[in-house]
Amino acid sequence: MTKINKQIPKVVLVGRMNVGKSSIFNRLISSNKSLAFDYAGVTRDFISDVTSWQGTDFELVDSGGITSLKALDKITKEIQESVYKLLETADLVIFTCDGTTGVTSEDRKILSKLRKLNKKIILVINKSDTKAAEENQYEFSGLGFENPLFVSALHSRGIGDLLDEIVSNLSSFNLNKAKSIEPSFRITLLGKPNVGKSSLINLLTKEYRSIVTDEAGTTREAVDTKINFHKESIKITDTAGIRRQKSVAGNNLEELMVKSSFRAVKHSDIVLLLIDSFKDTLSDQELKLAFYIFNLNKALIVLFNKKDLETDHSQFNLNDRVEKYGHFFRKIETLNISCKTNKNISKILPLAKTVWDRSNQTFDNLELNEILQKALRDKPLHHKTNLLILRKAKQIRSNPITIILFVNQKVWFGDSQVAYLENILRKHYQLKSVPVKFIVRQT
Repeated sequence: MTKINKQIPKVVLVGRMNVGKSSIFNRLISSNKSLAFDYAGVTRDFISDVTSWQGTDFELVDSGGITSLKALDKITKEIQESVYKLLETADLVIFTCDGTTGVTSEDRKILSKLRKLNKKIILVINKSDTKAAEENQYEFSGLGFENPLFVSALHSRGIGDLLDEIVSNLSSFNLNKAKSIEPSFRITLLGKPNVGKSSLINLLTKEYRSIVTDEAGTTREAVDTKINFHKESIKITDTAGIRRQKSVAGNNLEELMVKSSFRAVKHSDIVLLLIDSFKDTLSDQELKLAFYIFNLNKALIVLFNKKDLETDHSQFNLNDRVEKYGHFFRKIETLNISCKTNKNISKILPLAKTVWDRSNQTFDNLELNEILQKALRDKPLHHKTNLLILRKAKQIRSNPITIILFVNQKVWFGDSQVAYLENILRKHYQLKSVPVKFIVRQT
């Protein structure tokens, strides 16, 4: 597996913490994909997107803030190491400074390290629309750049000039016609904090794109990575850990983590729900997540992680909880994995591809009618004393598989009657992990 779009140049935003890299990123790609707060260290993962300007495509990457300080906590050290690994693959670096504070000693130290990489560098001074920034402009002229760019991400000042400068520096690549590859399908990783999502995405992509740590809540944004798998492109999204709603009240950053994760689910084709099998049981929240995903008509695979830590006691309790909801879990694929020992990691993407193919099935409508109508002849359904009649069934789309049921009385076909017909279909077709959507119409 290798990351796709190698022909598209990579442009990396870098600078110390809280200089506005995420705000610039959002302006350049015209969206709010990266979280922007007046709070140091919000971006802990690499957020990237392919954008275009004047016919030139390039991948823009928002990196975590870096520092020259030696006394660093574990997470900050992880960020520093991963940023410099990322910079080694960059084709162009946008070194971002804060115009309101002027040039700091840390800016100079970071710039010194960047120059040792022998990369093309654009100097961008953000927050330049204030009186303090105007007074500090002379300081930036001493950094040795012929054309420093003064911008304001907040008010979109100078963004067009920055895009022009990026394209100008990328002209040597002669990639004006390069186009990004649309993924064949999209996978989202979902689960509670510290369940192993970032570790798993690193194993799946073979690339250090998400920070891995034992601290819960490290991934604060939905992080996209595109890979090739068996000649198909797949987009995998790592999400922030989903917390219970009452635990995020009053914390805007945490609330955005939740919204970002649910938005990623809605835009996915397959959801990998990670559950910590070392815990004694399935939480109500995890069950609600599973039901929610399926109700959104998204394909679902449940991965029980940390099998290397599981005890007989925790295994018994987990199996007991799963069995209580066997009517649901029998509909979906489950896999026992361990990110620490690599147990069954190699089976995840092949299983996802199998589920994707299942969700794209097209049934023969004659066969579909025969199966469902025979089931109702063998076991007639009644509403009070009235016979329920299925006149015709017709598949109208795949992914999600959607079937219209033409019946004698629409109000008689409630959830339990439709569920009965769904179970009949699941016995005749391979639909494990695939939701089936029914539309009931009276005729």
